[in-house]
Amino acid sequence: MVPPFGSRATRETSRETMARARARASLMPDLLVEARRVANNVFAGWHGRRKRGVGEDFWQFRPYVTGENLAAIDWRRSARDDHLYVRDREWQAAHMVWLWVDESPSMLFKSSLATVSKQSRALVLAFAMAELLARSGERLGWLGVSKPIVSRHAADKLAEALLAAPVQTEIPDGSTVRNFSEVILFSDFLQPVEDTVSKLKEIAQRGARGHLVQLVDPVEDEFPYSGRVEFSDPETGQKLTAGNARALRENYETLFSDHSRHLRSIAESLGWSYTLHHTNRLASDALISLHMYLMHTRRGAA
Repeated sequence: MVPPFGSRATRETSRETMARARARASLMPDLLVEARRVANNVFAGWHGRRKRGVGEDFWQFRPYVTGENLAAIDWRRSARDDHLYVRDREWQAAHMVWLWVDESPSMLFKSSLATVSKQSRALVLAFAMAELLARSGERLGWLGVSKPIVSRHAADKLAEALLAAPVQTEIPDGSTVRNFSEVILFSDFLQPVEDTVSKLKEIAQRGARGHLVQLVDPVEDEFPYSGRVEFSDPETGQKLTAGNARALRENYETLFSDHSRHLRSIAESLGWSYTLHHTNRLASDALISLHMYLMHTRRGAA
């Protein structure tokens, strides 16, 4: 049943964590094959990202961090809303892209309206993006798991590093993120909003530009239930029995849509991008959307 959101109050036992890690390992080869298929389908429209080198060309607007030189503030851009922004220039070193996929229990959810779980789709999208970025010579890392690498086989190497790492259930603290990096986070973002905001702001303050990809099962915002239904929270194990599920629909849909809008507003306030992807849609849809953000957000901001 559809999981209530915002309720990550408990942690898995070591036995459950090990079981999930073994399941992840068994699926990894198939996920990599699917990721390459998706990447190849999109590659025809991938013209290569502009390599950044020494120069004064505009790269991005990012939030002003207390203590920075006030002369760096772009007052024209800052006047558009209630935030202060700094105009960044091209970096003189190799670019760095960090990937991260949420593996919390809620990400395992898959309804009858979807062909894959949110976690499987998120991993396919992350590996497909790694495949595409590796072809462009980007430096890639898995946030909280691996060091940055430059390799044509980056997707395989990142998958190997992930297999050796604990199950990823919380956004890492971003201590390895450096200025001018890009961070792509794949999650349903059902953890308490205040926790998400804290982690995202910490990453943004390091000078990184972020991209949020929210994975949603179709029943999580359509709520197609009626009659007597028992709902189970995959995070806490708590159950809720509704005698007339249809009566909950309007309030639930409002809460869920407000949650997604709030997440989008958080991303926009940081100068980040936001993509909503339903797991009953093609993976290439989200990959193309994300690619467009990577290519054009800096141009659009100017």
